Order: sequence, then C-alpha cells, then structure tokens
Amino acid sequence: MEIININDTFRLKDEIAATIGFFDGVHAGHRFLINQLKTLAVDLPTAVITFPQHPRITLQSDYIPKLLTTLDEKLVQLATTGIDYCLLLDFTKPVSQLSAKAFIQEKLRKQMQVKQLLIGYDHRFGKNRAEGFNDYVEQGKACGTTVIQALELPDSDHVSSTTIRNKLSERKLKEANQMLSYHYTLQGKVIPGNQLGHQIGFPTANLQTDDNKVIPGEGIYAVWVDVETEKYPGMVYIGKRPTVITGGEKRIEVHLLDFSGDLYGKTLRLEFVEFLRDDQRFDSMEALRKQLQLDKENIQRFQRLR
Repeated sequence: MEIININDTFRLKDEIAATIGFFDGVHAGHRFLINQLKTLAVDLPTAVITFPQHPRITLQSDYIPKLLTTLDEKLVQLATTGIDYCLLLDFTKPVSQLSAKAFIQEKLRKQMQVKQLLIGYDHRFGKNRAEGFNDYVEQGKACGTTVIQALELPDSDHVSSTTIRNKLSERKLKEANQMLSYHYTLQGKVIPGNQLGHQIGFPTANLQTDDNKVIPGEGIYAVWVDVETEKYPGMVYIGKRPTVITGGEKRIEVHLLDFSGDLYGKTLRLEFVEFLRDDQRFDSMEALRKQLQLDKENIQRFQRLR
C-alpha cells in the first residue's frame, strides 16, 4: 500500500476506484466495504481516502476524540486489506465548507482522479452533510465519476466504531474483538510507578498512553505484550487500585509473564485477548497477591497465550 499525503497542488496520475471515510478501527464493516471496492474496481487501482485527524476537530476545536486506532495504527490495519493507495486528506476549514458537488468534482475527480466512488451505505459528506446518495450520483455523472452505494455487512449486529468503543468500555472484549476482526491494541511508554508490585512478587510496568485512545473498562485482562522485537504473555490491570489507595487516579499496569529486565522508558504494545475479572478491593496485600497468582494461572491456561 502506498501512502500519499494530498495537498492543494497534488494530482494523482492514474484513475482509481476509491472509497472515503475516517475508518477508525478498520473494523469488519470497513473491511467488507473495502472488499466490495476491490471487486468493483476490476482493472483500476484501489484507494481509501481518509483523514489524519478526526474531521470533527476542525468543526469543533474543543472536541477530544476517543479513538480505536491512532493514525499509525490505522495505516497498519489498512495495509492488511490489500488496497493499492491510502490517500491522506487534511480536513481543513476550506475543505469543510465545500459542497458535496464541489468536493466530488474538484477534490475527488480533478485532484485524485476518482473514476469510481463507492459510498458506505450510511455515509454522507459535503457542507452540513446536506445532500444524499442520489445527489452524489448526479454530481458524479457531471464529471465522469460513477458513484455506487455499498452493501451493508450481512448480520452485522450494527458493527460500527461507536458500538466497538461501547463494547470496550463495557468490558465486552470478545464482542469488540469480533467486530474489529483482530485483538484491540493499546500502546504506551513505561513510566515510574510505586514499586508495590515488586513487593508482592508481581512487578508491573505503568503505561502512559495516547490521550485520544479508548481505554477498556476497569478490570484485569489477558494480553500479548510486544517489547521491541519480542512478544510475551501478560496481564494488565486497569483501575484506581482500591486495595492500596482511596480515590486514586486510573492506572494501566501490565505484568509480563516469563520476563526479567528493565522496561523503563520502553514502549509496549498490548493486544487485549481476554477479560478476566472485575477490579476489586482486597483486605490485605497478601490477599491481593494470592488473587494475582490465580489470575496468572488462568492466563497460562489460555492456549492462545502459550
């Protein structure tokens, strides 16, 4: 997949078949759409047109999105779909003011050479999203772009980025992963902690993550952990540590199985595999240690983590 940043002077040389959207998560619904695009395209190169940051940030400056994928993560997932191009278009104020007609004819056709445009079944664009699919068809005809409406994912149970965010918050990890078609990931830099994990035999790495990423609901999860070029099974705790403090801030702490070494300053990538249990308060640190040992044994029983 070739990644191209679109600016005002850029012109794509070849005609393409394309679809457009934000594609947060690149989930099963997005992949179904992209597969339709690849079937439709026949001899044309395929492209996904997307935006480096959430369009709503341009329209609402104080908006802080909660995303399933950072831009880098989104590009990695898009590359797995087999498309030829990913065209990154900055959703600027001028772009936001374009009518659907101007966007199709000036941006998509003239600048990006879109010969065929596949529109998601519920997708709308243009200033104030004032027009619909039939308008896009007529506006496309005027400039030589065929606009086609995509099919909806069969038996989708309403697969959407919003639904997946809600599933993660509700700790329905299995359902979220099924909708994504891969394990949800979270990446963070290891920062200093309180060393309490070392005292009870379960040293943890405290992670500082991207403020815009969705954090799954509080509890204990089984994860895969990427450390540089190695992968380890582990368990991650998300919560406010009620056993050791009252009214604390939410922490993300990961314990790696079968690992020894210094992780400070390193970047870890977590793949969330299973939700184990709710967060809870224990009467003593020894009771907490015993529960963590049981959690570890449960993870070791997961065949996918051995």
